[in-house]
Amino acid sequence: MGARKQLRAKQLKAEKATTAIARLNDSPIAPRKMRLVADLVRGVEVNKALNILQHNSKAASVSLEKLLRSAIANWEQKNEGKSIEEETLIVRSIEVNGGPMLKRIQAAPQGRAHRIRKRSNHVTIIVDGVK
Repeated sequence: MGARKQLRAKQLKAEKATTAIARLNDSPIAPRKMRLVADLVRGVEVNKALNILQHNSKAASVSLEKLLRSAIANWEQKNEGKSIEEETLIVRSIEVNGGPMLKRIQAAPQGRAHRIRKRSNHVTIIVDGVK
């Protein structure tokens, strides 16, 4: 490996050491509804984001709060010498992607049928310390 490539690899490894990732797959909430809640906490400090999610009435906020707590626990596991009280963690990014759809049939007038698509989503949260 060349010298520049090796330096870049070391930089990326050092950056990954401070970040924590949590993923939620096949959540049975439509991605459009999940994005509404995810937009509220993107780029916000972690304690403030937890407070926002706890006081939000949408159903998606419950699963996002659990996911954020998981990401915080992952960060604590990676950085054993540090604590959340000393560090200022922020939600670096939240990515909400569409998951598989369950296709169902609903009876319609005159002997027809309409298809209902029950959507699900995949969520990825990245928590990072302020640099």
